[in-house]
Amino acid sequence: MRQINFHPGIATAFALLFLSAPVADSVAFAGRADGRLDLYFIDSEGGGSLLIVTPLGESVLVDSGYPGAGHRDRDRILHVVKDVAKLDHIDHSVATHWHLDHFVNLPAVAACVRIDHFWDRGIPDPLPKNKRFRQQIADYRAVTRNQSRRLKAGDVLPLRSGSPPLKMWFIAGSREVIPNQGPPNPFAHLHRPKPEDKSDNADSLCFLLTVGRFKFLHCADLTWNIEAKLVTPNNPLGQVDLFMVTHHGLPLSNNPVLVWAVDPRVAIMCNGPTKGGHPDVIRTLRQAKSLQALYQLHRNINLPDDEQAAPELIANKEPTERCRGVFIKVSVAQDGGTYTVQIGEKGRPRLYRTRWILGRTQRRSTH
Repeated sequence: MRQINFHPGIATAFALLFLSAPVADSVAFAGRADGRLDLYFIDSEGGGSLLIVTPLGESVLVDSGYPGAGHRDRDRILHVVKDVAKLDHIDHSVATHWHLDHFVNLPAVAACVRIDHFWDRGIPDPLPKNKRFRQQIADYRAVTRNQSRRLKAGDVLPLRSGSPPLKMWFIAGSREVIPNQGPPNPFAHLHRPKPEDKSDNADSLCFLLTVGRFKFLHCADLTWNIEAKLVTPNNPLGQVDLFMVTHHGLPLSNNPVLVWAVDPRVAIMCNGPTKGGHPDVIRTLRQAKSLQALYQLHRNINLPDDEQAAPELIANKEPTERCRGVFIKVSVAQDGGTYTVQIGEKGRPRLYRTRWILGRTQRRSTH
């Protein structure tokens, strides 16, 4: 594991704990050193954009949504950064891969808020034979002052850590994955390879974010065969509390051998009204043994209600032209033992406990 030295980290072990129930009291939205780990899933209509604010107040913007559209995604990101999380700058930007809906909007964001450090999977050499990409990557190089740093599988982003310890560990990138060490994956035999994905999705940076025993898995747009490479025949990731459904909920990704191996308690899908939220993926998620709640950034307007998340767990139900761009927030308590999921600034938070108690996993009694 390669630690990229930037900030000194402090680490102390701590034991954490799961269960789900709504809570009536509102969740504070302070973002600066409030003692919690806050995750804001920002609506970019089927693109990718996540703001992380650590317990010590550092911030990480993972992907930046679509460009254009009247600066729709730029303004939604800035609203969360400045008005909701109360940040005056962003410490780190991570571009998971080189697709339009993940990195091209970053210069527009950076023109409005200071970003100190830039990370990516490495700029391709040679560049794809795509004139638009050449201009897009030139704009990216300009905003990063040509000083972005490459992340690889095994790297740890240099974030300050307290107690319980926090770590943002990159587990895949550029089609490479961390060593396949760990307990056998009981679902490994179910993998059925698909044709090789030659797009940049398969090169996505993926990370496991932990605070104490709370675990959040983010695999960007990683696709089927690399997902299997990561968790077969062994599972080095273990089981997670929170899972961002991969690739906006498209069936090119979300291989059951990964989804069922990490067995999330809560899943959040960053889909759009017509992009992602595929019924095959929702069926896979519903078959995860420990899943307690599936949230969607958008209702899939082409699916009946009973084939997607419960209406109260969907942040935006309107078509794009009427969408309000409501975000989903996850907030992990200072002791790491509980976390809440809340839709928008005024939504009612639901309380969950981490799945670990004294090192043992709680399971639903129905399984």
